[in-house]
Amino acid sequence: MLVDIMTDNNTISYNGCLTQVYFFYALGFTELFFLSVMAYDRYLAICHPLRYNTLTTPNLCQQMALWSWICGFLSSLLLVIPSSKLLFCGPRIINHFFCDSIPLLNISCNQTLPTDVIYYAFAWIIILYSLLLTSMSYVQIMRAVYCLPSQLGRSKAFSTCVSHLTVVLTFYGTIIFMYIRSSTKVDKVVSIFYAVVIPLINPLVYTLRNRDFHAALKKNLSISIIFCN
Repeated sequence: MLVDIMTDNNTISYNGCLTQVYFFYALGFTELFFLSVMAYDRYLAICHPLRYNTLTTPNLCQQMALWSWICGFLSSLLLVIPSSKLLFCGPRIINHFFCDSIPLLNISCNQTLPTDVIYYAFAWIIILYSLLLTSMSYVQIMRAVYCLPSQLGRSKAFSTCVSHLTVVLTFYGTIIFMYIRSSTKVDKVVSIFYAVVIPLINPLVYTLRNRDFHAALKKNLSISIIFCN
């Protein structure tokens, strides 16, 4: 994609297009599983605060991170394999700014109904399964927060989850709107949002809740003020 942008080259080989589709979905699915893992981490922090350091051992964290990558890259094959079976006999122009399965289905000339069924079935399973795992953690979190006796305790517990919950709602909302439905003219607009906007706001959302970031920001601001004075 960077080569196409910098050289104004709008052509790509079919194998290159499939490779782009594979890594796009692999990284996207990996993020879905990471969001589920992070929701589970919040669940342990709020529902089992005294046992949190015992439960979240470095070995467990490494295993969850590793399996998130493995599941993400293996799940991507389930969507790339059907796309590799498509035939193209007409204009091979993808109405998109990167290779994606839906634009490839739209320009395919062979029977795409089985491929459509396989594609959307896998999308439902993978996306909704990771969403179910995330939702189960937040259901337990809401129960625990509701049982807290003080309003201050509820506010602290909610502040622990607000950044992650913001990313979960925006990311899942856009991908469900994009992939678990029929193709429309707003696909490119929605894809720009979850492919560009959300990754840009992720560091901002997470760092705003980080105490070390607050301390570093205050320190840099104070140095800048002194330097300007």
